[in-house]
Amino acid sequence: MYLYWQLFYTYFKIGLFGFGGGAAMLPLIQFELVEHFGWITATEFTNMVAVSQMTPGPIGINCATYAGYLATGSIWGSVIATFAIILPSFIIMLLVAKILQKFKNNRYVEGALSGLRPAVIGLIAAAALLLINTDNFGDNYADYKSWIIFALTFVLIKWLKIHPIVMILIVAIVGLVIY
Repeated sequence: MYLYWQLFYTYFKIGLFGFGGGAAMLPLIQFELVEHFGWITATEFTNMVAVSQMTPGPIGINCATYAGYLATGSIWGSVIATFAIILPSFIIMLLVAKILQKFKNNRYVEGALSGLRPAVIGLIAAAALLLINTDNFGDNYADYKSWIIFALTFVLIKWLKIHPIVMILIVAIVGLVIY
């Protein structure tokens, strides 16, 4: 029973301090699950992120569901972790919606929101850099083929507007062929 409370508290905390969406939460999730509690390994974390990105829904919630099951071996672990990561955002959004209705045209509020945008981009970049390490890639993290695939995928999605799901399928096939 203590494990479930620990799981709830951990994911509530991640949900409370994980500004910028699921990708920005990844460093917090990795620290808590891999380094602090040791519920999963670094390799399992990388696999969890990959599966969570490919499945429908927000990555943070998908990770919580997956990790909750891994940590407890029970569907209740998934339910508790998923509920816990959603609850802070739900509460905060209710409060913020009420407050923004009163101050939506205030220049200070607009300035604060404009200042948060670059911070969120920085958190997402930090999450990406966190995943580029020898734990996740072994000694092959400088593999030029992977970087070429990444660059081409970015270009095709960003400038040629190819749908990300189509690119996931194409890159999966390319990865099977090349590796």
